[in-house]
Amino acid sequence: MENQQQTQYAGIAGKTVMITGAAAGIGFCLSKAFAQQGAKVFMIDLNQEALTEATQALQAYSVQGYAANVTDDDAVRAAFEACKNSFGLVDVLFNNAGISLNKPSLDITMSEWRRCVDINLSSLFLCSQEAAKHMQQQGSGVIINTASIWGLSTSAERTAYCTTKAGVVSMTKCLAAEWGSLGIRVLAIGPGYTRTALVEKLQQQNTLDVADLERRTPLGRLAEPEEIAELALFLASDAAKFMTGQTYLIDGGWEANGFQ
Repeated sequence: MENQQQTQYAGIAGKTVMITGAAAGIGFCLSKAFAQQGAKVFMIDLNQEALTEATQALQAYSVQGYAANVTDDDAVRAAFEACKNSFGLVDVLFNNAGISLNKPSLDITMSEWRRCVDINLSSLFLCSQEAAKHMQQQGSGVIINTASIWGLSTSAERTAYCTTKAGVVSMTKCLAAEWGSLGIRVLAIGPGYTRTALVEKLQQQNTLDVADLERRTPLGRLAEPEEIAELALFLASDAAKFMTGQTYLIDGGWEANGFQ
């Protein structure tokens, strides 16, 4: 992908883009993609070591790392203030931080449940609320949430994950309806299984059957992180300025195939 000519997306260059869960996987790919478009990227992650490595990898661009727990409202407010001081008001927020929780429902502890809800759902509300306070000052902004194919369906032993991701889909619609008059667009992306370093690690450990996932996907493969980023760039760009309130699946036809 490095040697391919970059598609230029109108309305992104020079904008301030905040990305949570930005140090690895899809989050890092998002950070890189927006930075390559000329955006000023404020990368938030809880893992300081990974964040340092990620910002060093993107040192040729206008990026800044900031370690924060996005489930803490004081930390979120401080992060937005730091971003404002460095790059200005946030134009685009990408709520990407999240965790999985695949476990029999009878065995889920309340601590595990609360952690999943806090990270996958409450953090998105906290960051979106703070972003909207900034965005309304300039009369425009874009908020994009990472949902999931499992936000639109259900499965045994995924109660916490499916419930929180369904909440992301619903929150996206609610905020889009409420904040459209402020000039703020709110959207979500629902990735299918994506070939990240974590997925490859699970494959090597024989805890994830990638070949089976590929067989169940009509297009016969997993998504690449760059493809998720490409959709994000489009949704954040001027080309999508009349799009809001929707969740866009990028799953190779998984949902159309009935999640079988």
